[in-house]
Order: sequence, then structure tokens, then C-alpha cells
Amino acid sequence: MNARSESTDTDARVRELQMQVEDLKELVNTLLSVICEEPDGVSSGAAPSYGQPKMNYCM
Repeated sequence: MNARSESTDTDARVRELQMQVEDLKELVNTLLSVICEEPDGVSSGAAPSYGQPKMNYCM
């Protein structure tokens, strides 16, 4: 292989890895949103509030 071919292969691999990183970032953000959401669907940050039954969630 010559230097130009190696450079092209490296550039293509870097672009592929960047796309995978972006996909994984999106997946992680989605998973964090699901994990952090309250069991009753309210994203207030206080769970469970008084008067609401425990939903047997373990996080």
C-alpha cells in the first residue's frame, strides 16, 4: 500500500467511527432520559411524592 491509500483508508475509518460515536451518544441520551423519568411519567425530580403508591421500581 502506498501512503495515499493508507491515508484514505484511515480517513474512511475515522469517519465511520465518528458516526458510531454520534449514534452511541444519541442512544445514551435516550437511555438516560428513560432511566431518569419518574415512574408516574412526571419529570419533576421528586419521586415518589406523598400520596402516590410505590410502584416497586428499583433504580
